[in-house]
Amino acid sequence: MALSGTLVKQVTIKSDGDVFHEIFRQRPHQAKVAKEVIDAIDEEKKLVSFKVIGGDIFDTFKSFLITVQVDTKGDENIVTWTFSYEKLNENVEDPNNLMDFVINITKDMEKHQLTNDIPLRGSLTKQVTIKSDGDVFHEIFRQRPHQVSEMSPDNIQGVGLDDGEWGTVGSVIVLNYFHDGKAKVAKEVIDAIDEEKKLMSFKVTGGDIFDTFKSFLITVQVDTKGDENIVTWTFNYEKLNENVEDPNSLMDFVINITKDMENHQLAN
Repeated sequence: MALSGTLVKQVTIKSDGDVFHEIFRQRPHQAKVAKEVIDAIDEEKKLVSFKVIGGDIFDTFKSFLITVQVDTKGDENIVTWTFSYEKLNENVEDPNNLMDFVINITKDMEKHQLTNDIPLRGSLTKQVTIKSDGDVFHEIFRQRPHQVSEMSPDNIQGVGLDDGEWGTVGSVIVLNYFHDGKAKVAKEVIDAIDEEKKLMSFKVTGGDIFDTFKSFLITVQVDTKGDENIVTWTFNYEKLNENVEDPNSLMDFVINITKDMENHQLAN
């Protein structure tokens, strides 16, 4: 039993966790460690196991199983490497050097992905000053976004709660809207709420936006300075390919909604 062991190490990467898993799932020839057989694949857990069947590892180990798993938590992607092994004899050291080796490969893959993804990732920000109450504007998105359709009916046809409660992080909202001459749908999760900053973030999880974007995060913030209320919209996104244009028309769309909401508040 003293010859058998397990070694686990985690590293957080900034690159796409799904792509990282897909490389080991479909393109392992781009990141070889040894001669190995794919022993297990779990798509849901983003896990792949490799059973070593040849190479220098067998100079010191009788058996060696390598498992790599990606766990996505918010914007973080945690890569976990696990070695399950049996040494040839008690004089063999634990495979810490090999663990450092695969961690270095992980970091190299991360750098490669980030370098190649840079043209597809982007951020777009636009501000507009409103004369209506900034606290009320934030409160509408915070507690009653379903009323936006009453304030901007030409743009928003309906906002429904799919899961959770209004104004709660993790709740799911379904938005029916009219953009670029077409009726569209967006499914969003409330990603963050900051009452002090009067800020809300919505992570798009489904709908027409995914026809052109791989990921899309919408943040709206109200900053009150004296009698001025400055509404800042920020899009953080990743395009599906380099032919996709920046979401300027969608930014114009939310600015128009902002103005409609302002006019509605002032009128009432």
